[in-house]
Amino acid sequence: MARSRVLGADSGEPELLPVGHRIGSWIVGEPIGAGAWATVYAGRAAEPAGERPADGTEPDADGHEVALKVMPTAGLAPRQARSVAESARRELELGREAGHPRLIRLLDSLVLSAPDRPSLDGAIVLVMERARGSLRELLAAPVTEAEGARLVTGICEGLEHMHRSGWVHADLKPENILIGRDGEVRLSDFGFAIELTGTHGWTAPMGTLDYLPPERWREPLAERGIQMRPSADIWALGIVVHEIFAQGAYPFPGATPTARGAAVQEYAEGRAALRLDGALPEFWRALAVDCLAPTHAARAPHTAESLLERIRAHTVEGTTGPSRAALPRRSRVRRRLRRAALLTVTGCAAAGAALWAYAAGGGGEEQGPARIRVFNAERGCQDRADREGQCSLGLAIDPLRPYTADNVVGTRVWHGDVLHAECQLPRGLPIIDEEDLTSTLWFRVRLPGTGTAVARPATAWLPAVRTKDRPSLPRCAAPAP
Repeated sequence: MARSRVLGADSGEPELLPVGHRIGSWIVGEPIGAGAWATVYAGRAAEPAGERPADGTEPDADGHEVALKVMPTAGLAPRQARSVAESARRELELGREAGHPRLIRLLDSLVLSAPDRPSLDGAIVLVMERARGSLRELLAAPVTEAEGARLVTGICEGLEHMHRSGWVHADLKPENILIGRDGEVRLSDFGFAIELTGTHGWTAPMGTLDYLPPERWREPLAERGIQMRPSADIWALGIVVHEIFAQGAYPFPGATPTARGAAVQEYAEGRAALRLDGALPEFWRALAVDCLAPTHAARAPHTAESLLERIRAHTVEGTTGPSRAALPRRSRVRRRLRRAALLTVTGCAAAGAALWAYAAGGGGEEQGPARIRVFNAERGCQDRADREGQCSLGLAIDPLRPYTADNVVGTRVWHGDVLHAECQLPRGLPIIDEEDLTSTLWFRVRLPGTGTAVARPATAWLPAVRTKDRPSLPRCAAPAP
């Protein structure tokens, strides 16, 4: 879990909660991070079968382990206390309104009662999904291009969702990019996040110096603060992309953040060239250059959405070989690309992938206990007799792993196909459809043709957002890790 930092704050040595201390229905573990205004502890549910978080969600399914972010307010000046409370409010509001598989999950919030510890009594406590580590820790070792591409894709998915939901992260950096238990990216630490009102929002002059865009160094402080736009996150993304592919190296010279900030200003004013590390592959170098455009106006066209589309096109091109011009460009495909955890198939499916239609009343090689009809929320893909490849849907190999190309069987389905479902898994990976409906329910379905000479799995998994049917089925055992 990333640290919560405020520039210029007097960090001191915070009083720590003892291991085993109970906060509501949570038990405090060892400290795992600390900053100026917050300490983060490992935690676990006090009663796994008892109380549940206020939003109705389950704690982390793997041992009910969580992260407890404790934000004391006692002893602070009134203005500082308001800042802490406002930071917590932003995290809570963003967690409620912009939940997404690429954002760290907020499970609960409460106030700490510790009368025997005056400096902690009344502290705000946020209970969050526990991550495996941060991107900063991951960058301690070299990252392959394929792994780097996967990481940047996850970061862009999170940013695209935040920007589309009307938020700017405002403190994107490797410490605030967490790696979940499933190995996937989770953006975190939304204490500086800004809600947009139109094209921009307002913020206090705070942030991490190494990730501030050039305009933040010279923008005047107005009555409401400093203007903040999504392009500030794009600049920080460019820095992070460089760090991922250059083994953690920062793209601007200088021994201190202030010196590196001066180098950023020289570049923005045209007095120095942008010199990126030679280790960056060509595609990622070009993407970093666009993210690091020296002005907001030059950076604005490179939105998180457009960058994500470029990255996915590059990934498809690198794995299946068609030219970029061959990729579908219609609006409905772009809308599907914006859905971070939902895989739909474009016209560039891998050569040799088996396409099939299991229509109602036909293909009955095996009869399952329940029939469910495939539903595609995208209206342009409904009522199609030609069954276009770009409207086909993937069936997952493992419902607990990210729903991406390497976790999909070669068999595809279309709107209206009927599948035979064996059982249901209530708490798989959350999936979001084109209409922003979310579900963790998955159905295990049988595949036809598994008796052929080609070895193929006998079953696959369909997310519940891909069917309107809710049959009564037994619960599936979770797939073995």
